[in-house]
Amino acid sequence: MMQVEMPVGSNITDEEMHMIREMGVHWLAVNFLPEDATDEGVTKLQERAARYDLEISNGGAIGVYKNTSIILGREDREAAMDRYNEFTRILGAHGIKGGYIAWQPNGILRTKVDVGKYTRGGITMIADMEEIDARPILNDREYGEQEIWDNFEWFLERALPVCEEADVKISLHPNDPPAPSLGGAYSLIWRSDDYRRAFKMASDSPYLGMKLCTGCWLEGGETFGNLMDDIAEFAPQGKIHVVHFRNVSGTMPYFEEVLAEDGYADMFAIARQLVKYGFDGTIDVDHVFRNPEWAGKDAPSLAGGSVWSAGYATGYMKGLIDAAYKTQEGGC
Repeated sequence: MMQVEMPVGSNITDEEMHMIREMGVHWLAVNFLPEDATDEGVTKLQERAARYDLEISNGGAIGVYKNTSIILGREDREAAMDRYNEFTRILGAHGIKGGYIAWQPNGILRTKVDVGKYTRGGITMIADMEEIDARPILNDREYGEQEIWDNFEWFLERALPVCEEADVKISLHPNDPPAPSLGGAYSLIWRSDDYRRAFKMASDSPYLGMKLCTGCWLEGGETFGNLMDDIAEFAPQGKIHVVHFRNVSGTMPYFEEVLAEDGYADMFAIARQLVKYGFDGTIDVDHVFRNPEWAGKDAPSLAGGSVWSAGYATGYMKGLIDAAYKTQEGGC
């Protein structure tokens, strides 16, 4: 049975933990700040969380799971790889079974963070691919498909043995937006076939799975892959470790991140598909609306946005999931 989690920073407050407990959410997906990505830092957060009957389901460290040196194969990648493996061992030592990787050398690319046409006045992330594609190259040079995949293989050869030793599974996030190339760097995961290629490269290791971001599938549309068919394929295989539950206004070249009920996809149908095919990992919302003073900034937040937005979006998602299980049981 899938479990709801709340994405948080390691600087989460006690008040926010109290709110999460009141929502009936037990699990935290933690993005650790650099100063907290240590044995002591993880211990302290686990102890604080336990006071509110909360546990950490999975974790990543800022600058570790999105590391340009590893992704682009720079000279200092060995040191960056050592840090990645060190954090994996820290997670395993604390009984945290999930880690992250996002093959995004320049992070998530968007045009702006602002009120959109479809956001009811909410401040959201908006992408216009014509503007993004017109930008200059973001790194020192262009990086092609074979080079990016060779770097990923280099990573797997060093990461998977440590994951097996620590019993920590990697959840691989798609590129966002899912375009073939972004900022001059080829995108590792911009269609579901790329996951098949990655899993084959990992010799079908159970320690490599996906962070199935519904938003990325929906941004790409059929070019990315049929979301319902991909759930039916990957969920029974145990390849979906985490689901990001997010809707968008439409497919590329232009989209806004919107409330689950306002996008073009039927999120209840997606929830039912996850139930139907036995997904039993964790699920959360991400990229929720931001407070006005946070527009264009990386601010401490829940699920990438304001506390009230995270609470509303998570509650709505919980209702859909609950209804999905009940209608399955009732045969409706």
